[in-house]
Amino acid sequence: MPTGLKINCSDPSKADIVILCAPYDRTASFRKGAVKGPAAIVSSLKYQMETYDRFAGSMPSPERKISMCELRNLNRRSPSAMVSCVKQEYERYINHGAFVLMIGGEHSVSTGALEALASLNNSREITVCQIDAHLDLRHDDSDYSDSPHGMYAHCTVMRRAVDLGFKCAHVGVRAYAKEEMDFARDNGHKVFEWGISPVPNPEIIVESITTDLVYLTIDVDGIDPAYMPATGTPVQGGLEWYYTFNLLRSLFQNKEIIGADVVEVAPRPFDVLTEYGAAQLCYTILALRETCKK
Repeated sequence: MPTGLKINCSDPSKADIVILCAPYDRTASFRKGAVKGPAAIVSSLKYQMETYDRFAGSMPSPERKISMCELRNLNRRSPSAMVSCVKQEYERYINHGAFVLMIGGEHSVSTGALEALASLNNSREITVCQIDAHLDLRHDDSDYSDSPHGMYAHCTVMRRAVDLGFKCAHVGVRAYAKEEMDFARDNGHKVFEWGISPVPNPEIIVESITTDLVYLTIDVDGIDPAYMPATGTPVQGGLEWYYTFNLLRSLFQNKEIIGADVVEVAPRPFDVLTEYGAAQLCYTILALRETCKK
């Protein structure tokens, strides 16, 4: 029977790996529910994963101290207060060298992680590799929202990454405003658009990333909804399931992944496919890091 990921450290300040749950969906623009995503993913991660990960050919080492924590009452905060809260918590863990895998929540939670990383690193030496159906390069959400949430809306996370100085690579993109694509091209972003050209080999994507350090952010709507249907803004024609894992393996084999997140799971009744798939992504990320750690 599956035994799942072993949480063996009760004190995150002493952990090698921290699973940081950030339940938030106040700026979601279509289908709400991502606030319930972390709990659903964690349930699968702790109780349904087989301990051996066949994509990594290994498992997270039992010698690693793995801790889990949740940012409570996060959804009561304004977007800017939420980002500050995530940043503060994230800094606590990376200050002592922990690898943080964050589970959202909507994509805006990633901005807090990026602000924390930028405060401790030269962000120009880091690429944010985004798997996503959307570019998320809007300055704010005022062009489509009657009650805008401002510069920390879920559709702005990659624009904030640019503001912080990170390089950007976008994978699986297939829904965007013209202004977003113009911005990406004007700023030299690597954009791999699905459905327009043949799907590139994963190695081509990895080779396009010029930095050794990479932060990986996975919005599950980047993956085809045949595999990940329960998300706020599903878009047909995304990454195929096994292609996604081949890309992850290539990234970990060739780059140093300094942090990662999996976001935008919005659970729906009588269907656990998406949260189970997100848990598999999380588990494989930890197993690949163990196997490919530089």
